[in-house]
Amino acid sequence: MTKISILKEVTPDGGRYLATVEDRDGEAELTFARRAPDLISADHTGAPDALRGTGAALALVQHMVEDARRSGFKILAVCPYVVVQLKRHPEWGDVMMADA
Repeated sequence: MTKISILKEVTPDGGRYLATVEDRDGEAELTFARRAPDLISADHTGAPDALRGTGAALALVQHMVEDARRSGFKILAVCPYVVVQLKRHPEWGDVMMADA
């Protein structure tokens, strides 16, 4: 099984989750913006070619969902990749909604 490590970086206006994959170069990222004290928007997911197919992007979204549940915030899915994953995982609806 491939080991994926995830780090969260926070700025006053938002931040990003970064994923690295064991024995692979590059980082995948999921950027977010703070919309309200308890609401962030998942704005962009990107991965270099070296990480495509490793599960890093999905791991980022799963980590964001787990973080939201632990920390008590909601996620507005703006990024097309995150919207698709929300449709595939309706169980995330407790903390995530699609942008209208």
